[in-house]
Amino acid sequence: MAAAATGTHGHGEQIPPGKPMSTEQHILDKGAEMLQSLTPIKQMNQHVCTFALYNHDMNRQIETHHYVTRVNQDFLQCAVYDSDNSNACLIGVEYIVSDRIFETLPKEEQKLWHSHAYEIKSGLWVNPRVPEMVVKKDVENFAKSYGKFWCTWQTDRGDKLPVGPPSLMMSPQAVNLGMVKPELIQRRDDRYNMSTDAIKRTRLEIAEPEWINPEADYWKQHGKCFEIHVEDVEMKKIAPFP
Repeated sequence: MAAAATGTHGHGEQIPPGKPMSTEQHILDKGAEMLQSLTPIKQMNQHVCTFALYNHDMNRQIETHHYVTRVNQDFLQCAVYDSDNSNACLIGVEYIVSDRIFETLPKEEQKLWHSHAYEIKSGLWVNPRVPEMVVKKDVENFAKSYGKFWCTWQTDRGDKLPVGPPSLMMSPQAVNLGMVKPELIQRRDDRYNMSTDAIKRTRLEIAEPEWINPEADYWKQHGKCFEIHVEDVEMKKIAPFP
């Protein structure tokens, strides 16, 4: 029986560190898989490949792979991986809401979210190996949506384990700091035998949102970002009674 896949993720060292899985562990896992429903995971019905930028350092840009669960027409949740390989690392989570839901959020909360309009119109957001005509209606809806993406494992800098606090991620935008590096796009195009420019041309007719809330993409309007710092605080010693 083959050992579980591990990989170097381009950094020369195994990520994550650890011994190969034993035959006994494979058998135990296979038995659990047969006996359990794994229902939440089976609700994932889309693979989206796109790019994201670290909010605190937008020169750091990564290719991301979102495995999407649609909870309803206004809310989606995504497990985000650093590749679509069997040894991909789970690097974060993104929540996606419709513009209707986004407008109900408090102003301070909206600052943590990003818009998707440019990401869609520019062809950066793709469903690999799925024809554009199949996803046309979906991408039209995504163009009006907003996302909040927390990265918990920075494999792009060679972290072998998920260390440190999570980082807020931003979407690509049509301004200098928000533009995705051409070499990243070309690398993806080559891997999937596709053309981002061609996809962009097919999306010319997708309507621009009438209004993108200026609280989203906060860095674009204010030149400031959000970063989490961990600090010691006093514990609540008496928990409130339910």
